Amino acid sequence: MTATAASVEGGTTLLASLRSALERELPAAVGLRHRLHAAPDLSGAEGPTRDLLLAELAGVAGTVDPVGGTGALARVGGPGPAVGVRGELDALAVTEETGVPWASNRPGRMHACGHDVHLAALVALCRAVHATPGTVPLVAMLQPREETYPSGARDIAESPLLRDHEITSIVGAHVQPTLARGQVAATPGTVNAAADEFHLVVRGRGGHAAYPHLTSDPVLALAHVVVALQHVVSRDVDPTSSAVLGVSTLSAGSAPNVVPDEARASGTLRSMRPSIRDQVHTRLGEVADLVARAHNCRATVEITRGEPVLDNDHALATRAGTFLTALGLTVSRPLTSFGADDFSYLAEALPGLMMFVGVDGGPQARLHSGRFLPGDEAVRDVALAMLAGYVAAADLG
Repeated sequence: MTATAASVEGGTTLLASLRSALERELPAAVGLRHRLHAAPDLSGAEGPTRDLLLAELAGVAGTVDPVGGTGALARVGGPGPAVGVRGELDALAVTEETGVPWASNRPGRMHACGHDVHLAALVALCRAVHATPGTVPLVAMLQPREETYPSGARDIAESPLLRDHEITSIVGAHVQPTLARGQVAATPGTVNAAADEFHLVVRGRGGHAAYPHLTSDPVLALAHVVVALQHVVSRDVDPTSSAVLGVSTLSAGSAPNVVPDEARASGTLRSMRPSIRDQVHTRLGEVADLVARAHNCRATVEITRGEPVLDNDHALATRAGTFLTALGLTVSRPLTSFGADDFSYLAEALPGLMMFVGVDGGPQARLHSGRFLPGDEAVRDVALAMLAGYVAAADLG
């Protein structure tokens, strides 16, 4: 037997013990999911959610370290190298439309991205690791501000706590309604794009709409800028590469008969390669300014750099796939998207694995929808995926 085969066999033995312990925790985890879903906290104000989770981990977590303002790292197990497993604390500013008895009791707030499922699954895994002898320490990363800037994952990645806890690798799992239930994507390499925001202002000279020749109309200029920007990806980016430049908001003026002094737009930039990212940033500014100048206006662009590309560690993804199969889950086709997750900051700092777990999200299911509601069985599936990733990381570490 090769060393690798022996390692996998040992991991499979540990997997079986942990799975038994995990199954015992799932009923309580479902109840926790309901409580989390009913009381969502927005990004930057997740303190109550964090405190609820730490209460659930009382007697399980040995040390708890605050991080990122409203986040925490909770260590399960003794000293030595550990595996980090991430769970996101924040909800979205979305009005819930599910009608379940445990729907959000906070108007305009909802766990519409599955973070309640992820957190409940993470607590179940922590309790299973605590109850199982011979396990590698696990550090539960209760991460704030996944949905907004500044990134909570970036705070953790830049913290000395990763070194202090001797974290060797980091695992995450996210519900994904585009995959069938029972399928999990553990794709090696690039899985999510870098994501940036831009804010564009076109400034002209306002005046009475009846005298356009006495104005420099920023609304007309911005309209041409928006159209011209659609050609940046199709004509400036190598067609064998990938990028997205999307204008999502437009605003100008306050009266029908007044040409305003300025018009504004904002949008998103997505890319899979650093060189393409920089190229699109540059061309966005050039095109906006040159087109605006052609209309006797000026344009300025401010770009907020967001998450980097998310790359899964090849060895970790491959080993996790073996354990997912052993747990009765199906490893899906490779899954990549122009979605973004700030888990990418953690995966830049250490070997990382983000898995996508297939769920039935309800009628018209889509992430960030007021109707998105994975069934309670998703807690089990996400917990099993986290378990496979944890054992793979412990095995390789």
